[in-house]
Amino acid sequence: MTVLGLMSGTSMDGMDTVTVRLERTARGWSWQVLGRASHPYDPTLRERLHRAIDPERSDVVLLTELHQEVGVAYAEAVAAAAASHALDLAGLSGQTVYHIPRIDPERGWRVVSTLQLGEASVVTERCGVPTVSDFRQGDLAAGGQGAPMVPFSDLQLFHQPGRRIAIQNIGGIGNVTALPADGDPAAVLAFDTGPGNCLMDEAMTAFFGLPYDEGGRVAASGSVLEDALARLLADPYFELAPPKTTGRELLTLTWAVERGGLSGAAPADIVATLNALTVASIVEAYRRHVAPRGLDAVLVAGGGARNPVLLEGLRRELGVPVTPFSELGLDDKDRETLAMAVLGYLAFHGEPNVLPAATGARHPVVAGKVCRPWRG
Repeated sequence: MTVLGLMSGTSMDGMDTVTVRLERTARGWSWQVLGRASHPYDPTLRERLHRAIDPERSDVVLLTELHQEVGVAYAEAVAAAAASHALDLAGLSGQTVYHIPRIDPERGWRVVSTLQLGEASVVTERCGVPTVSDFRQGDLAAGGQGAPMVPFSDLQLFHQPGRRIAIQNIGGIGNVTALPADGDPAAVLAFDTGPGNCLMDEAMTAFFGLPYDEGGRVAASGSVLEDALARLLADPYFELAPPKTTGRELLTLTWAVERGGLSGAAPADIVATLNALTVASIVEAYRRHVAPRGLDAVLVAGGGARNPVLLEGLRRELGVPVTPFSELGLDDKDRETLAMAVLGYLAFHGEPNVLPAATGARHPVVAGKVCRPWRG
């Protein structure tokens, strides 16, 4: 099948797509990337989405409207891909606006739940292509946290027999998939390490009027505030054992400033400290949970793979080869867009596409809801 995978992640800056020819054979998966594209959100839509994730500013009217607005944006991105290649299927991530992975009375979290916006029926109607969406809910219903979902695809596409590989994504949130040498699905370890780019991006917007720290230049110009970094790393999330997930519900600039005591600090020092927090939280997660299982190499995906300050920190601290996806001939965004294609492909065929070892679900799940076009 020719499948379009679409990912709009926690950075909330837009959509990335990959068009891939997928075939499953007796020996595994055969796949070929046919096309890629990035579609930034319209500034107004982006602002409304950032308002939607803030409980103090969001409301039911905004969420209802955004569900359709994101669906329209998705349809435009799918239509652009379909203009180059005839599509058999589209798999949509949905735009996460709130994720509650565990009960936490102090935060007012009473029910494990998650919400992704972007009505798939709009894509199906406008593009005439079967569409799979809303992957997290099936896992959640089976007792999982609804995340991480991408490790299933990581195992299918990137396992290297005889090597213990960690795939570290640094998007808005950082997450890792540790693949065992023998490829045993039950032995895959996957969880959110903590912040990826989200805190740095928010700081860059607040202090410099820029969407992100291009090339890590601002972080490189500042000094890491070690006391603040230690206070941030003392957050209880980092002590939790996997499976565990987090998101922008916790990791906000306000949280970082208040917990780290960063009020009044120089903006460049704040960005440098938040950059160091991303590195340190990844390294600590590996020390606790990944390294004891053995580790031969790390592959880095996501926008953070283009930040040399992050990569330098990881290489310095991890002691194994750290390679961005671009050095493998892939785009740093391919990992998650390909995952949406693989998950959609399997859901369309009624086959499990979740790793319970990663999400905490009671059993394998066929996750995703299928919308089929009318054929008149």
